[in-house]
Amino acid sequence: MKAAVVLLNLGGPDSLEAVEPFLYNLFCDRDIFKIPIGQKLFARIISKRRAPIVKEEYELIGGKSPINEWTEIQRKMLEKELKKNDTEIDVFSAMRYWHPLSKETAEKMERKNYEKIILLPLYPHFSVSTTGSSFNEWKRVYKGDKSKIVYVNNYFDEDDYIKSLNERIEESLVEFPEEKRNDVQLIFSAHGTPVSMVKKGDPYSIQIQKTVNKVMELRNFTNGHHLCFQSKVGPVKWLEPSTENMIKQLAGRGLKNLLIIPISFISDHVETLFELDIEYRKAADKCGIENYVVMKGLNDSRTFISALKNIALTYLKQ
Repeated sequence: MKAAVVLLNLGGPDSLEAVEPFLYNLFCDRDIFKIPIGQKLFARIISKRRAPIVKEEYELIGGKSPINEWTEIQRKMLEKELKKNDTEIDVFSAMRYWHPLSKETAEKMERKNYEKIILLPLYPHFSVSTTGSSFNEWKRVYKGDKSKIVYVNNYFDEDDYIKSLNERIEESLVEFPEEKRNDVQLIFSAHGTPVSMVKKGDPYSIQIQKTVNKVMELRNFTNGHHLCFQSKVGPVKWLEPSTENMIKQLAGRGLKNLLIIPISFISDHVETLFELDIEYRKAADKCGIENYVVMKGLNDSRTFISALKNIALTYLKQ
């Protein structure tokens, strides 16, 4: 069967000059920001206002987002693995807010006449603001036969995905002094969402909790663990506790060894490299945390690529 897998991701600015247009694309997304009138004007104003602050964050992590490069590495690794089973399978990537945009990838694929297209988000947990937004955009821009498209909603409990997280945790624990490893608190930090989304039935937070439970079951609950949320924007109520408050609470209880685990992020980007590893590290230092380690993203984890391969092949066989 001539088939394709499309890895859907957020995307990120590939230069400091790209920060403002990237933000503009983000604030134009009506799945996240529902402005009744003048959405583009709102996006233009807010992106211009926020760009200088966000640029400073990207400057501190190398002047660009690594999410595009990691997605391309994952795409190549997955395509190589899938072609071991079937040479007729191609893998593409489509970014929601930066290049290659979904529209660019869709136009390229329309000429290929694939019999089946698997949309595989690099978001293991479903939220209307991530997977939902990417699916909606694809439906808008893909002009081919939509009956050939298969949507992968989530894979938060897929075995190799859980295993890949545990492998990264084990790698990270080695960074602590040996005598402290049993005392390390595992802080699962997920990107937050507004509470209003949860009340409307968004399953994201429940799926995050299930992933944490699966990881800890695999680990036989060897360490204390906690779930918290980061990246709050705006005045509305978001999921709690916040990651920063969790760090302060644990420090107040005399727990001085923290491993921060980015749980809803597949690859490193500004929210792991800046927010967790720079901004919250400062908060941890002020609280007297002795050992503060941020787990690196799954990035080029072969076990994670195995998870993507398992998912893709399952849907291709259906």
